[in-house]
Amino acid sequence: MYLLKKHYKKEELVDIKALIFDLDGVIVDTAKYHYLAWKRLADEIGFFFSVEDNERLKGVSRVRSLEILLEIGGIQLSEEEKTKLADKKNAWYVDYILKMTPDEILPGVISFLEQARQKGLKTAIGSASKNAKTILDRIDLLKYFDEIIDGNKVSKAKPDPEVFLLAASSLRVKPSECIVFEDAEAGVDAALNGNMHVIGIGSEKNLGKADLVISGFQNVLLETFLKLGH
Repeated sequence: MYLLKKHYKKEELVDIKALIFDLDGVIVDTAKYHYLAWKRLADEIGFFFSVEDNERLKGVSRVRSLEILLEIGGIQLSEEEKTKLADKKNAWYVDYILKMTPDEILPGVISFLEQARQKGLKTAIGSASKNAKTILDRIDLLKYFDEIIDGNKVSKAKPDPEVFLLAASSLRVKPSECIVFEDAEAGVDAALNGNMHVIGIGSEKNLGKADLVISGFQNVLLETFLKLGH
């Protein structure tokens, strides 16, 4: 079901030229691996970290995720200790994702990306992950993206629009000519803050600010979204 919510005035109508995708929860479900690594870290430190707690970490940087984790555990550490823990978590996470296969691509994603290629649209990844290229390489999707903008190229976490604005700039298109696909509230806010159209992947309860909210890409036609610019 599509839930239409226009944010743009008629005089601002433009042609959509680019699609920008978050990675985790949009292209592939790596959230489970983040959760396993963060939970392992919490267990080692000595407190319980739930699936519900993990929702607060979606769409934010590794550093901020660690800060939230420590807040949940009521633990204060030095910056040096935080760096060591963040590195440890990432090492565990990388171990998990190095075992990924193309079977873990979310349903409908490849078909949708092929539609974008056939339409001549530019595509990019806009993700806080510092392992985006590793993941895309493991699942054989690198060939579908013109640019990869990830946590290695940006310093500001969503809802700051930096990652999406850099993606648009790299693709040489205007922000208003882009559609962002996001599964996190912070990501939806980042897209809107960057004056972009945004499709929420998931539940309207959390993503209600998006122009459209869908459950996933399965049986989804690209044409539905290209109308957002008109």
